Amino acid sequence: MIKILVADDHAIVRKGLRQILTETPDIVVSDECSNGKELMDKIASDTFSVVLLDISMPGKSGLDVLKDLHDEKPNLPVLMLSMHTEGQYVKRAMKAGAAGYVSKNSAPDELVTAIRKVYWGGRYVSAQYDDNNAPADEPCHTSLSDRELQIFCLISAGKSIKLIAEDLSLSVKTVSTYRKRILKKMTMVNNLDIIRYALNVGLVC
Repeated sequence: MIKILVADDHAIVRKGLRQILTETPDIVVSDECSNGKELMDKIASDTFSVVLLDISMPGKSGLDVLKDLHDEKPNLPVLMLSMHTEGQYVKRAMKAGAAGYVSKNSAPDELVTAIRKVYWGGRYVSAQYDDNNAPADEPCHTSLSDRELQIFCLISAGKSIKLIAEDLSLSVKTVSTYRKRILKKMTMVNNLDIIRYALNVGLVC
């Protein structure tokens, strides 16, 4: 039996994943959590076969949690779940130690296939993220760190600095500093530039 730990901050998503996986004879959702701290506590006290991890988590981002998880349990397969359709997220996740990357818009059959594949030691990436034919010149947002990219996306979604600080458990001053770094690296002037760029390249959360 493949024991799954679901890590997602949306209760409705966790419930949906449970419903999908209850129909499979060899997979069971053994436990669930809503943030990175809960995830680390649970893997320390129980044994799981695969972790389904949302890339957008409150507090530490899913990518940061992935790195901590990979350091603590390097042999535990992690399948990233995401609404992001931009290939750069896949590269960052796989580089950080993910065994697979699946869209939340994927059909249930694909999710089950991905879980089984990473459980048996393989790697899985949804076909829609295949960017082998992408141009050699990478877009300028690839210069951003994982945290900068996370804040960039939240700004592009129209969130204020205060709300971003609350969502990520950071101070307003820290988020403002990240924003200044982002604008400098991207040679932008204000949030409107960020929103326009995000819309053009499909980075809007």
